Amino acid sequence: MPRRAVDLPPAHTALICVALPGLAISTDQGQLTGRGLDGFYRGGRRLLSRCQVRVAGREPLALQARMVSADRVRFVGTVRVSPDGGPDPDVVVERTRCADGTERITLRSAALRPLRLPVEVALGTDLAELAAVASGTAGPELSASVHASGLRWSSAAGHSAVTADPPPTDALASAGLLRWEIELPPGGTRSVELRVRQNGAGLGRAVGRGAVSPLAQARATGDDTRVQALLETCVEDLQALLLRDPGHPSDTHLAAGAPWRCGMAPAEALAAARMTLPLGTRLAAGTLRTLARTQFTGPGGQFGLIPGPRRDAGPHLPPGCTATEATLLFPALLAEARRWGLPEQETEELLPAAERCLRWLLAAVGDGTYLPDPHPGGPVRCETQAHAHRAALLGADLLDAYGRPGGPELRQWAQELRGAFQEDFWVEDLGGGRPAAARAPDGRLLPHLGAGAAHLLDTGLLGAGSLAPGLLDKVQTEQLARLFGGPGMDSGWGLRSLGAKEAAYNPFGHRGGAVRIQETAVAVAGLSASGFEKEAASLLRGVLAAAEAFDHRLPEMYAGEQRTEGSAPLPHPAACRPAATAAAAGVLLLTTLAGIRPDAPAGTVTLRPVGSAPLGELGLTGLRVAGAPFSVRVGRLGLAMVEEAADGLQLGV
Repeated sequence: MPRRAVDLPPAHTALICVALPGLAISTDQGQLTGRGLDGFYRGGRRLLSRCQVRVAGREPLALQARMVSADRVRFVGTVRVSPDGGPDPDVVVERTRCADGTERITLRSAALRPLRLPVEVALGTDLAELAAVASGTAGPELSASVHASGLRWSSAAGHSAVTADPPPTDALASAGLLRWEIELPPGGTRSVELRVRQNGAGLGRAVGRGAVSPLAQARATGDDTRVQALLETCVEDLQALLLRDPGHPSDTHLAAGAPWRCGMAPAEALAAARMTLPLGTRLAAGTLRTLARTQFTGPGGQFGLIPGPRRDAGPHLPPGCTATEATLLFPALLAEARRWGLPEQETEELLPAAERCLRWLLAAVGDGTYLPDPHPGGPVRCETQAHAHRAALLGADLLDAYGRPGGPELRQWAQELRGAFQEDFWVEDLGGGRPAAARAPDGRLLPHLGAGAAHLLDTGLLGAGSLAPGLLDKVQTEQLARLFGGPGMDSGWGLRSLGAKEAAYNPFGHRGGAVRIQETAVAVAGLSASGFEKEAASLLRGVLAAAEAFDHRLPEMYAGEQRTEGSAPLPHPAACRPAATAAAAGVLLLTTLAGIRPDAPAGTVTLRPVGSAPLGELGLTGLRVAGAPFSVRVGRLGLAMVEEAADGLQLGV
C-alpha cells in the first residue's frame, strides 16, 4: 500500500513574510508561541520558534495584524498599566517583523504621567527543519546560553542567536528570557530591535531586494483601482521568491512558493518566468541557465531531458511527469524571451540546450504521432500534446533564426500532430463536443473536462506580432471557449481545474475542482487572442474579485465553489501563498489586456489590445521590451498607445 501523505498544518490564515532564503510565519496574534509553524526560518531551518513579549507582566492585547509588504508584517496591541486609568489602554505596542530575521518592538505611551515599565521577551527554538515542523516531529526546545547582547542555541544542525539593541538589562538563559526596564515619558516612544543570526553571522540580503532584482518595477493605473494593488503585490511576491543558483550566484530563478515549496520546481519556474517576460528577460535567462546545467547530456533515452518530479494529475489520471513539461517549456521560453529582447549572445549560449530538448522531443515521438507518457502504458495526455506542439513550432522558429537544422522536421511533425489531434482527441456529444483530457493506449478517450485544456489555447509568440497556431480548429476553439464560459467551468472566481459536473469533482481538489490561477491566466490570454473576449473578461473579473478578497496576494489555488451574491472565495488550507505561478499569472492577466507582441530582433512591437476594454482605461508603466523601459495605455474604447519605448523600436501593424 502506498504510504499516506502527512497532513500539512493549515497555512491559509498564517501571515507569511518572504524574502528567500528567509521566511517568517506568524499568526494574527503577533506572539510567536513555538506551536504550529510559528517562527523565523532560513534555508528551511527554524532559527527562532518562540518570541513572546510581556509589558508590565501582561501580554499585549492584539488589535491588528497587517502585511506591509511581501517581506514585512506589522502587529499592533495595547496594554493597560495605570491602575486608575479606567478601561482605556495607555501603552501601544507595535511589532514589525521581517523575513530577514529582524523584529522591532516599539512602545508608545498615551499616559499622562511618566511610566517605568518592565519589558520581557521570552525566546526559544528547536532548530528544526520545516518538514519536521510541518509533520509535527520537531524536537523539544534547546537550552539557551547567554551570548553577547542576547541568547544563543546550539545543536548538531548548527547555531542560532538573537541579539538585542539596546542590550537587555538582564538575560536569563535557563528561562530563555531577556529583560529591560524602559522609561516612557508622556507621549514618548522607546524601541527594542531583535536580530536573529545564524552560525554567528547575519541572515544576509535576500535576492530580490534592491537593484539586484531581475524583475522590473512595473506599475498599473486605470479606471479599476484594483489593478494597481494587484500588479504591485504580484511583483513584490515574485521578488520575495527569488533564489540564486548556489554555484552561479548571478543566475536567479523563482522558488515554487511559500511555505511548503521554497526550492526549485523546474516546470513551474519556467512557466512563471515565461509569464513575467513583460518585466524583462533577466529572470528567464537565469532560470534557463540554471536548468540547462541539470539537463541530461549522456547517452540513452533521457538525452536532452530536464529532470523534474512526478506530480499528481487529479482523480482521473495517473501522476504526470514535470520533467516532460519542463523540457518542452525550455525551448518555448527561450524563443519567446528572444522576441522580448533577450540579447543575442545569451540566446546563442542557451541554444544548444534548447536543441537537446527538441532532439529529445523528436526521439520520444519516434515514428508515432503523439508524445507518449513517460511511463509505459500511460495515457497520451491532451495537455502534454499542447506543450509539445508549441515547443515544436517555437523551437523551429528559433532554429531557423540561427541557421540550425531541424526546423522543417519539427514543423512537419507539428502539422501531423495538429491534424491527428483534431480527429483523435475530440469527444462528440449533444452539447457540441469537447477535447478529451487523455487517450488511453487502446484508443479509449477520457472525456472529463478540466482547466488543463486551457493549454490548447496557449499558442506562443512568433515574429512580427504573430502567434503560432493552436491544436484545435476554429470550430473546436469556439466550442472550448463556450465551455470555459459556462457555469460548469467558470466558478465566478476563475476557471475550475475540473468541471463541476464531472465525476469526482471536489471544489478543494487541487487538480479536481479548485481554481488554479496559472490555468485561469493562460485561459484568459488564449481566449483573448482567439477573439473570445466575453469569456476571457468573465474569468478575468472573477480573479480580480478573488484577489481583492485575498488582499491581492493570490494563492496558487482556492476552492472552486460557485460565486454568489455577497460570497467570498474559500481559501485552500494547504495552498502556497505567495506562489510563483500565481504571482506571475497576475502579471500575465494585466499585460494580456494590452496585447503586447514584441519582436525585438526585428525592432518592432505590435499591440493587439482586448477591444472590449473589460476594466476600462488601463495604463502599464515600467515594463521592459528590447531591454528598455516600455509603457502602454489602453483607452476605454480598446485602443492602445505606446507612451515609452526603446529608441528605434517601431510600432508594428
